[in-house]
Amino acid sequence: MALLITDECINCDVCEPECPNDAISQGDSIYIIDPNKCTECVGHYDTPQCVEVCPVDCIPKDPDHEESPAQLQVKYDKLMAAKG
Repeated sequence: MALLITDECINCDVCEPECPNDAISQGDSIYIIDPNKCTECVGHYDTPQCVEVCPVDCIPKDPDHEESPAQLQVKYDKLMAAKG
C-alpha cells in the first residue's frame, strides 16, 4: 500500500529528501506522494522513512492504493531495474 500525505502537512521539508524512490514532491499546497513510486521503503529500509521523520504524523497508508509486501517488493524491483 502506498502512503499519502494528509492536509495536516506543515510543509516542513523533512520527508522529501528521506524518500529513496523520489516519490515525494511539493504539491500545490502540501507535499504529495506518487503512489507509482512509493514502496513504503520496501527494499531500502524496514520502515517508511518519511513516516519516521514526520513531526506531525500526517503520513498514513493510502486506502486507495492497497498493496501487499510482495507487491511492494515487485514495484521496488521494477523501479530499480528502470534506474539501470
